[in-house]
Amino acid sequence: MNNDNSRTGYETSRRRRRIARRTTAAAAAMVLAALGVAPAVAQQPTAGQPSAQQHTARRPSAQQPTGTPDSHSAHGRGTLLSITPVVDLDRADVARFLASGGMDTATVRHGLRGYRLTYRTVTPQGAPTTATGLLALPKGGPHRLDLVSDTHGTMAHRDYAPSVGEDFGRFAPYLHASAGRAVAAPDYLGLGKGPGRHPYMDTKSSVTASLDMLRAARTAARRLDRPLTGDVYAGGFSQGGQVAMALGKALGDGADRHFRLRALAPVSGPYDIEHAETPALFDGRVNDTSAVFYMSYYLTAQSRLHPLYKDPSEAFRKPYADIVDGLFDAEHTEEEIIPALPATLKELLTDDYYRLLQHPSGGLLDAARAQDGNCAWKPDVPVRLYSSSGDTDVPIANARHCAADLAARGVDAPVVDQGRVDHNTTYMKSGPEIVRWFDKVAARR
Repeated sequence: MNNDNSRTGYETSRRRRRIARRTTAAAAAMVLAALGVAPAVAQQPTAGQPSAQQHTARRPSAQQPTGTPDSHSAHGRGTLLSITPVVDLDRADVARFLASGGMDTATVRHGLRGYRLTYRTVTPQGAPTTATGLLALPKGGPHRLDLVSDTHGTMAHRDYAPSVGEDFGRFAPYLHASAGRAVAAPDYLGLGKGPGRHPYMDTKSSVTASLDMLRAARTAARRLDRPLTGDVYAGGFSQGGQVAMALGKALGDGADRHFRLRALAPVSGPYDIEHAETPALFDGRVNDTSAVFYMSYYLTAQSRLHPLYKDPSEAFRKPYADIVDGLFDAEHTEEEIIPALPATLKELLTDDYYRLLQHPSGGLLDAARAQDGNCAWKPDVPVRLYSSSGDTDVPIANARHCAADLAARGVDAPVVDQGRVDHNTTYMKSGPEIVRWFDKVAARR
C-alpha cells in the first residue's frame, strides 16, 4: 500500500477511536478520555463512576489486602491486593457507549459495575511484580456468573488500558458484562497501574498476567457477592487474540483447577508472525503506518528479552535510533509516536536490518518463534476465529494459518470473515456475534 493510502487508513482509524473516546456513557453526561488528552485528565473519575470512598462505605472489606488461599506459587501469583470501583452504568448507558463505535447493541441486557483489580504476578524473568485489570460485573443476571477472559489489543500509552481509560479496550468488557457474564480484562504488565514497561508481544508473560487476573477476579467476585461458576469463555482482539489462544491452551492443560475452558473466540490475532504477519509487512497487506508503528514497538520491546541488536543503531536509521526506544515508554500516545517516526519501514530500518527482517535468523527468528505456535494444540472446546479480508493491520492469513494448525490436529475452527472492513471494525462486527455464540455454547452445557 502506498504512503498516501496508509496515512488515510490511519486517519480513518484515528477518527474511529476518537469517536469511541468522545462517547457519552451516561445520562449524567459522562466525559470520556480522548486521544491526545493528558494522562492526568484521562485518570479523572467520570460522572457515572462511584468514588472509592463510596464503594468502601457500601462494602467495607472490598479494598482490604487479600492474602487468601487462592494465591499461587512462591510469589503469591494471582493474590488480590485491592479493588477500586471505576465505573457504574445502567443498561442505557452501556448501549450508548457500544453504539458509539457502531456496535450492535441487541445483546445488551444489563447495566454493569466495573472495578480495577490490583494483583500479584511475575515479570517475563519470573520476578514478583504487580499488575492491574478490569473486572466488569453485570447488574442482574444469575447470582453465580460465568467468566469471560478478554485480552486487549495493542496499546502504547498505559492509560488506555481497560482498568484506567474509557477507551477501545472497554468495548468488549462492557459488551460481555451487559450480556450477563463477569469479565476479566487484564491490562498486561506495564500498562494500567502496573509498574515498569510493557513487554509488547511477549505472549508468555501476557498469559501469566491474564491467568493471574482470572485468579484475582475469582477472589474479587466472591468478595463482591457475585461468585464465579468456574466456566471460562476466552476471547481477545489483535495482540489479545494471540494471548487468548495461548491462555486457552494453558487452561486446557489444567493451569488452574478452578477454571474450565468452555469456548475460544479470538479476533484478528497475529498467530503467525514468522510466516504471515512479517511477510505481509513487505507485500502491501499491512499498511505502511501500522507496519512502522508495530515493528518499532515490537523491536524495542523484544530487544529487552532477546538479542535482537547490541545498539539501536544496528536496526534503526538516524535519527530514529536515538528516540525510538523512548517513544514506547508507556507514556506516549499514538498521536505523539506516529508523527515522530518515518512513513515506511525502508526509512525506519537500516539496510541490513530491513533485509534481516525479510529473512529472519538469530535472535529475531527466536523472538518470532517464541510467540508463534499457539494454535498448534488440540482444544476440546469449540473454537471460532474471527478476522476480515479488509484488515491491513493483522491480515486474515494469520487466522487461516491458525485454522490450518488446528485442523492438522483434528479441530474444526471456522474462520469468520467480516469482509472488507478495517482492523477495529472487525472487532465491532465480531463482538456481538461472539456473545450470541457464547450463549449457544452455554445453553448446550
